[in-house]
Amino acid sequence: MAKTVSTPVERAHTVEGGVTPRRRSTMGSRVGRVLIYVNLIVGAVVLMFPLYWLISASLKPLDEISAFPIIWVPSRLVWENYVNLFQTVPIVTYLQNSLFVAATSMIGTTFSSSLVGYSFARLRFPGRGVLFIMALSTLMVPSWVTLIPQFIMFKTFGWLDSFSPLIVPQLFAQPAALFLMRQFFLTLPIEIEDAAKIDGCGYFRIFWSIALPLVKPAVIAISVFSFLYNWNDFLNPLIYLQSPEHFTLPLGLAALQSQYQTHFELIMGGSVIAALPCILLFFVCQRWFIQGIVVTGVKG
Repeated sequence: MAKTVSTPVERAHTVEGGVTPRRRSTMGSRVGRVLIYVNLIVGAVVLMFPLYWLISASLKPLDEISAFPIIWVPSRLVWENYVNLFQTVPIVTYLQNSLFVAATSMIGTTFSSSLVGYSFARLRFPGRGVLFIMALSTLMVPSWVTLIPQFIMFKTFGWLDSFSPLIVPQLFAQPAALFLMRQFFLTLPIEIEDAAKIDGCGYFRIFWSIALPLVKPAVIAISVFSFLYNWNDFLNPLIYLQSPEHFTLPLGLAALQSQYQTHFELIMGGSVIAALPCILLFFVCQRWFIQGIVVTGVKG
């Protein structure tokens, strides 16, 4: 067989400086991957630095917290700061109050928003579009605009210095959660519900047994956001709660700061305790967030 001889032009395109196009492409992909990892590592360090500062400050002696230049690593770990925190304020009571308010509000918001979102997605009734637009339009109203009318209303009900002003409004569908649930329910095939109707299921049975399990990622996302909002809420407890035995955790930690003295080490320790449920909730529910992204991408 005759031997094929490549031309100089072909050899120039094949080998440039001793590197083939395939090898050059592989090197470029490796460099790009390294740059991505470097950016991710730098971003993670930047985002984790406040958490590191919070934990380290909670274990520092008081004179090292406000020292200048900044002491990045504590000279010794003062675990007594957490002991003093539990002895100074009823931190367990604050935790119980915050957990009760956050959990009750989360259950109420998730159930009501899911139910109303399903109603807007599947039921046909006069004025459905107008009601949906009116519900979403409340997102444009700043919360401080309705603050005084709500305070007067709750005062008339005799709800001041109780958990009712914090929990009862959360038992009704929230506009953002309502919108999210409606959009998820609209992605479900209507044929599944038609088959359930043939079998004799009513609307609520279809919602509870069929539709709701299919939108589990959205339900968990709304539950997490509702829990975090009510767990970290400071303004509403500050307005409606007066007795120390009713204080939530953010309000109780704020009581450690006064006009003449601020217990930084105790505040930092309490903040670490307040952050632990949020971090734990993230690690428990992160796979549901990932699943929600995958499901959304598959459905387009």
